[in-house]
Amino acid sequence: MILVAKVAFASPEPSIEEIQAKFDESAIAWHRIDQVNWPGFPYHPLAEFRIMHSETEIYLQFHVREQGARATYDYDAGSSPYKDDCVEFFMIPSDRDPSYFNLEMNCIGHGTFHYGPNRQERNRCGDEIVHQIRRHSTLGSEAFGTREGEQEWTLTIAVPKRLYAQADLDLTQFSGRTVRANFYKCGDDTAVPHYLSWAPIGTPKPNFHVPEYFGEIHFE
Repeated sequence: MILVAKVAFASPEPSIEEIQAKFDESAIAWHRIDQVNWPGFPYHPLAEFRIMHSETEIYLQFHVREQGARATYDYDAGSSPYKDDCVEFFMIPSDRDPSYFNLEMNCIGHGTFHYGPNRQERNRCGDEIVHQIRRHSTLGSEAFGTREGEQEWTLTIAVPKRLYAQADLDLTQFSGRTVRANFYKCGDDTAVPHYLSWAPIGTPKPNFHVPEYFGEIHFE
């Protein structure tokens, strides 16, 4: 289980620079996304994340070092970030609703936010929702196609807690709550396709939409 530390900011929507500084000064621990669940996809780049929250938001920071990078989507609605080099955060925030939310962002911080009870029944949030999620990538925000050689990047994300209230109106409050979640690094159309997870997955082929394999995180 991961303990998600609670932090405080002067503003309910701190800047990305303030979030990055808080991760460091609070010594928030990194966790590896290193489960190679399918032998047919052995490629294993370095991928790790850390997470914290405030009264109003959940903060994620992903760090990746890999050979090559792909970024073809520089917009949110209608994009398929999992085809690029991508990091993802899936979570079931409510103990009264089985819906899980999947946040998927490519290496330049563009992506999607969905929710629903299973892979087939997903509600895809439009730009009016996704644009409320603040993010910053050290690779910038413009699509560049494919880059070769070793690439290293960090993506910092701030998700307003109110966005999770689409499933449960009480979900503006997370403190004291233990929820199920998983974190991923993937790239379907990259030079070397790969599918890594934080909590192990026991399916015969790549599939991240398996809440039965989520791990636990606890919000302080």
